[in-house]
Amino acid sequence: MKPASQADDIASRLISLQQDSPLLISLFDEHDFLRYANPAFCAALEVAPHERINWEQMMRRNYHGGRGTLIQARDFEAWLASARSRRAKQPFRAFESDLVDGRWIWMTETMQPGGWMLCVACDITNLRAGERELRQARDMAQRAALTDPLTGIGNRAHILEQLEGMLAQFLAGGCGAAAVAILDLDNFKLINDLQGHLAGDEVLRDFARRLQPLLKPHDSLGRLGGEEFLLLLPGSALAEAEARIQAMLAEVQASRPLADVPSFSYTCSVGMTLLRAGDEMMAALGRADEALYQAKSGGRNTWRVRL
Repeated sequence: MKPASQADDIASRLISLQQDSPLLISLFDEHDFLRYANPAFCAALEVAPHERINWEQMMRRNYHGGRGTLIQARDFEAWLASARSRRAKQPFRAFESDLVDGRWIWMTETMQPGGWMLCVACDITNLRAGERELRQARDMAQRAALTDPLTGIGNRAHILEQLEGMLAQFLAGGCGAAAVAILDLDNFKLINDLQGHLAGDEVLRDFARRLQPLLKPHDSLGRLGGEEFLLLLPGSALAEAEARIQAMLAEVQASRPLADVPSFSYTCSVGMTLLRAGDEMMAALGRADEALYQAKSGGRNTWRVRL
């Protein structure tokens, strides 16, 4: 048998086997759209065969329809922001999840450098209940340690860990370009003074919500502290990164987050840099911080670049 025929035979057997497998198997593209799902995945997540839907749309449908993935959250948007801050950020990730039908699954995510992701899950419902409770408590503690409790996105420790990973990937030749940006809300102390700290908290939450839909699956956004955020754009060269920052500034400026003060709006400033050959994390952050200072000095509600 020729090598090509052998490869075709193996591929055919793999396709046939996964069709009958109880494992939940799915493939998402670089834009997080579902490109393939086997029958077990379709049944569990209530996805039609060959349906083109992205992960966020699937989760929204699960939550509002009470099906598929069990999402027990009073604030779905906060849950979504937290889940997105972890999704597609590592070459490999494994975690536990519940389904509405009562099953408990062990899900794995395997990433390719181009952004495609293979998801495979198995049913672990039969594991002892006591062990499950311990594992769930551990996972909840781990998530809490990496999540900013106010905005639901990654906290300082998490986003800096993501920056280290992006830098390692860049230096290893895993991505041709990568942008690092520090975003700072303009006149935030004045917002707190005039509108109150509860309103200031709502502005911070609104800021994170506004930016989430503008992120690609492999992008990362985290709160460094106070009104300062860190944005990572792997694979984005200068022109693309600037265009995306401009879109984010416009989205923020158009927001009216305070229901009691419908005329209230706010802005942010951005300092950005691109990773360099031989770069170190603190050097990249230093350049982005210098650019942010220039944006603030230049009138705010704008961005500057320090290459």
